[in-house]
Amino acid sequence: MNGALSLRTSDGFALALHRNRWMGPASPADLRLLGRILPPVLDVGCGPGRLIRALAERGIVALGIDAAPSAVDIAGSRGLPVLRRSIFERIPGAGRWGSALLVDGSVGIGGDPEALLRRIAGLLRPGGRVLVEAEPPGAPTGTMWARIENGGEVGPTFPWARVGIDRLAQVARPAGLRAAETWSADRRWFGVLDRP
Repeated sequence: MNGALSLRTSDGFALALHRNRWMGPASPADLRLLGRILPPVLDVGCGPGRLIRALAERGIVALGIDAAPSAVDIAGSRGLPVLRRSIFERIPGAGRWGSALLVDGSVGIGGDPEALLRRIAGLLRPGGRVLVEAEPPGAPTGTMWARIENGGEVGPTFPWARVGIDRLAQVARPAGLRAAETWSADRRWFGVLDRP
């Protein structure tokens, strides 16, 4: 992969995709997020598995899922427990997960955050939680088309969504999830959604 990597949406927004963060070890902001998990953990849109690795190093049972073959191949080559599939397909352990992670923009998967959160809430045990990375306060929240741009290469379009941290509670409510906490670390925004 050469050149600048970004996710560009149909409304003209470009989200820089940080290769070093994506491919590297968990950052201090990631570790602060992981300090709020309830095991076992399902990492939705896990990419090459930096959070799965950080959890495994702490002896916490976790499973990553991602629909991107290249991401799953990288995670698998690192010996991490990952499956290549959509969150909307059959997921092992349904109804028994303590936490689900939606990090690095994964709350946008499928272009419908309410449907995504409803699906994930159904995979959690009672009292489980979703840990979400969202966009800064005031960021537009909505559905759009997006594509990955890698230098001069442009990938196919796919449905995507953006969620500002100040709209997270509103988006979570139809899924029966309650916003319990939000915070910012390293210019990133996070929230905890509890399943009562």
